[in-house]
Amino acid sequence: MRRNRLLGALVVGVFALAACNANPSTPSSTKGTLGAISKGGTLTILNDAPTIDLDPAKSQGLAITSLGLILRRLTTWQIKPGQEAKVVPDLATNTGTPSDGGKTWTYTLKDGLTYADGSKVTSQDIKYGVERSFAPELSGGLGYHKTLLVGGASYRGPYSGKQLASIETPDAKTIVFHLKSPYGDWPWIVSMPAFAPVPKAKDDPKTYGRGPVATGPYMVQSYKQGSSITLTRNPHWSSKTDSVRGGGPDKVVFTMGDDASVTARRLIADSGDDRNAFSASFVPPAQLNQIEHNATAKPRLAISGPGPLAYLALNVKHKPLDNLDVRKAFEYAVDKRAFQVASGGSLGGSLASTLITPGIPGRQQYDLYPTAPDGDVAKAKQLLAKGGYPKGKKLTFLVQNDPQSLSKAQAIQEGLKRVGIATTLRSLDQNTFYTEVTNNKGDYDITLGSWQPDFPSANGNIQPLFASSEIGNGGFNLSRYSNPQVDSIIQQATAETNPQKAQQLWAQADKRIMQDAPIVPLLYTRNAFLHGSNVQNFFVPSFPAYPDYLTVSLKQ
Repeated sequence: MRRNRLLGALVVGVFALAACNANPSTPSSTKGTLGAISKGGTLTILNDAPTIDLDPAKSQGLAITSLGLILRRLTTWQIKPGQEAKVVPDLATNTGTPSDGGKTWTYTLKDGLTYADGSKVTSQDIKYGVERSFAPELSGGLGYHKTLLVGGASYRGPYSGKQLASIETPDAKTIVFHLKSPYGDWPWIVSMPAFAPVPKAKDDPKTYGRGPVATGPYMVQSYKQGSSITLTRNPHWSSKTDSVRGGGPDKVVFTMGDDASVTARRLIADSGDDRNAFSASFVPPAQLNQIEHNATAKPRLAISGPGPLAYLALNVKHKPLDNLDVRKAFEYAVDKRAFQVASGGSLGGSLASTLITPGIPGRQQYDLYPTAPDGDVAKAKQLLAKGGYPKGKKLTFLVQNDPQSLSKAQAIQEGLKRVGIATTLRSLDQNTFYTEVTNNKGDYDITLGSWQPDFPSANGNIQPLFASSEIGNGGFNLSRYSNPQVDSIIQQATAETNPQKAQQLWAQADKRIMQDAPIVPLLYTRNAFLHGSNVQNFFVPSFPAYPDYLTVSLKQ
């Protein structure tokens, strides 16, 4: 699970730069409205990824993106402009019935569920789909369930003939999950790719990712490795059992290996088939300003609300950062405005003060360290003196060596220099950087991070970044922060099956952590995507800060 959270954070950390309020009144904006879903046409989705694997066991894809067009899960996400994300039933009749204090979750499948070949979807297929996600040869997918299910730690998948006893299927329509401890967010977990049904007779772990058996509105017609995937309508899909997917286009074509800058230029030009296309890649900063001054392209720029958190992590295990007053000094010393400029100026995102990000249910806005956007030098110096910050001390600032990350780090470096905090940049390539910040040594003083949860719960904001269990061993607690009181609140919130009570506990944890100042929240970053003029119902919410592929249609 730690590895999967790291990968999700890695993607955001590398690419989370986008626009804000370029044209918030257009249908493309987060505040737009969904219109009628027109039927027909071929929608093209342009990807910079060199390959796309459709195997649900190996996927980290969001419920509303590519794999969601082909495969349904027990639950899914309902995403609407201007509203918080909701977990809703998909293959199941409800979002789950808890018992045994939240350690057991039971689901019943809807009537009339079939695959693209007309055969019935069964609970045994879902059990098998989850079991195969444990197989070493199918590693890489979102794995929250692997540490939650009883026996999951030692299970290695079904290919040796073994089943996972903590998943029961008393009949073809019922599936029961037994967890090691109560987990209130389990309804979100079963919306993840591994909970798509896989018929055992159709499974080949080497080839399934090129043509999974479809339950969504589309099925794979052709798969050209490194080039394209073409989807056509699933004749057995029915909107009567699926309230989330629109099934608008007749065909959906995914292309691979498209350079994001080239794609942006094509979509700005808006000619030919590109009028029926959108880019799965963020609009590069170089094109954002161009789009802002292009009257025909600007209305087609879809912008998320403030979302993923960019932050400065302070390694609390290292002196003098083990001193609370010193850490509080950082809250005032950092020049957030300069960091925002380095992140794209007014296009970088909104200044941050909380750990739970906008768009997450139950989030409470607060600021324990109110100051001007460029900081408070006098206050910072006062706190450094109080904390006994040693003169001449140089902190190691670990950073990625790409130009964008270096520019952001230098903005932080200059702000700290004003108050007498000297830093030495230690730049590493992306893979080495993530190995260094998540290993057991923690050989750095400060570093930059960025995070968007894998599912819309404050659990995904707090637990992976601040639980003691997430220090080292691949965990993403970059500040190496450990507080028994916070761990206790996290445990209570995780086990709480009442969403409102859980949200109150997560908000409590948010403030309690910031009282210890293990990080400096910098920005709630925004993502921007461009689409062609024939594309309808295209918008990007605050969470997730990505387009909802399931509702997109084409003008007819």
